[in-house]
Amino acid sequence: MALDVREINSRIKNDPTGFVGECEDAYEKSIVSAAKKIAERIDTSSVVLLSGPSGSGKTTTALKLERTLEKLGIGTRPVSLDDYFRTVDLETAPKTEDGKIDYESPECLDMPLLNRHIKEIIKGNEIMMPKFDFKNQRRSETVTPLHLKKNEVVIFEGIHALNDEISAAAGSHGIKLYISARSNFMLDGSVFYKGTWTRLTRRIVRDNLFRGANADFTLSIWDGIRRGEKMYISPFKDRADITINSTHEYEITVLKKHLKKAVLTVPEGIVRYEEVCRMMNNIDGFEDLPDDYVPKDSLLREFIGGGSFRY
Repeated sequence: MALDVREINSRIKNDPTGFVGECEDAYEKSIVSAAKKIAERIDTSSVVLLSGPSGSGKTTTALKLERTLEKLGIGTRPVSLDDYFRTVDLETAPKTEDGKIDYESPECLDMPLLNRHIKEIIKGNEIMMPKFDFKNQRRSETVTPLHLKKNEVVIFEGIHALNDEISAAAGSHGIKLYISARSNFMLDGSVFYKGTWTRLTRRIVRDNLFRGANADFTLSIWDGIRRGEKMYISPFKDRADITINSTHEYEITVLKKHLKKAVLTVPEGIVRYEEVCRMMNNIDGFEDLPDDYVPKDSLLREFIGGGSFRY
């Protein structure tokens, strides 16, 4: 869906509260629709596979989905695929073309264990979920038991959730859900702010505010992230049973000030420097909207903070 910059700016000037409410309601409707489809299949499908590229808002979507399903009488058990990472081994880890560890590859996951766990869950058996220690880049000795009760589903969330090897383990018991910020912002018939720019903006802002990473670092890894998306995520997105567009029509007007602050110290000549310059030039074409207008349970709070969900 293409979004019109002039219309957005007009709504921000004349009725920001009403406009934000409409945008948030539209996203909530997509969540409710997804929850209802999951609820309709509760007797035969107990596994939800939620995937999407970086900066899509997968975590908030999963939390909102859990909240909505609970209102429908369905319990949820969230599982991060990140906890199925193998202990990093420099010798055996998958590599990119330049010899670096390919952290985006599904080969970083313990697929045999994950597939076995999915099949055991479907059979109604208890599993012992692993925990990955990111600080030490190894699997923790901590495990957590998981056993689905009646009217419960497990939500496996991660960039590889729709990978054939994982979805095959779930079979007909799995519901595949794909989320991404897919809309382009248009001005006078031309693309003014791309959907991929929206995700990059979200990622730069979040990394800068909450992950101790400046814009230089995020930009330095973005090529690798995009490579991984094209190789390991995009080939499976059309197989999703449910697709959610996470773009919020008003979001660039909020993210604008955060992005401008984050890129102030970006030095000339770094990776994607020219692209950042184009982003900064075009983002000035949006009106400014203070964070106070953003609801506490909005997906945008995953990136700017101050929200009601715990991440």
